[in-house]
Amino acid sequence: MLVIPAIDLKDGQCVRLRQGDMDDSTVFSDDPVAMAARWHGEGARRLHIVDLDGAFAGKPVNAGIIEQISSALPDLPIQIGGGIRSLETIGRYLEAGVRYAIIGTMAAKNPDFVREACAAFPGHIIVGIDARGGRVAVEGWASESELEATDLAKRFADVGVHAVVYTDIDRDGMMQGVNVESTLSLAKQAGLPVIASGGISDLEDVRQLMVHASSGICGAITGRAIYEGALHLGAAQAMVDAFLSVD
Repeated sequence: MLVIPAIDLKDGQCVRLRQGDMDDSTVFSDDPVAMAARWHGEGARRLHIVDLDGAFAGKPVNAGIIEQISSALPDLPIQIGGGIRSLETIGRYLEAGVRYAIIGTMAAKNPDFVREACAAFPGHIIVGIDARGGRVAVEGWASESELEATDLAKRFADVGVHAVVYTDIDRDGMMQGVNVESTLSLAKQAGLPVIASGGISDLEDVRQLMVHASSGICGAITGRAIYEGALHLGAAQAMVDAFLSVD
């Protein structure tokens, strides 16, 4: 199980939102490349990047910055989401050295696109499922569908996705703890590896997730907690490694 630092890009800066609200953002750095290097130096084995502007625009907006990060840190696997609506966009990111492309809105609106992407880029596709009250949100979380998160995940159980990133929007950026129950339920029902996102605030939240690693929780994305110093990335990963080596 990986503890994965998040870099959310808005107007070229590293920000954190509260519950996905673009008008409620905190800027933590105006140098995303330096921030990525910081997390790499603290022991990150993967980086989670979201092009927030791209998520709302429906196409990449901060692709240039993402490519700079990939070029500067070639040995750090990157997973990127936000505005990925075409195979061409995925191809561009992978050619730039990004390891995984996260398909969110298109997964909900056009599940066949995920199947096409998995066929075209096997092993490189992650499905992003963002939910509010259990229902899938799309378009940068600006609108909600009637689709249940677990039902959407089940659609991709056998198409070859690398993993699912599951975000509980109500917890995201709030430092109020992770929704372990919903995350675990999705992993078990879909039978897919799940990366938890939203609400991780301290080591205890990571501990609550790692005990379910054998049930499919393969990662934990953390943002505000590491930026504000409530969670040390290296310590969290070391704790997980120690637990799993014994387990």
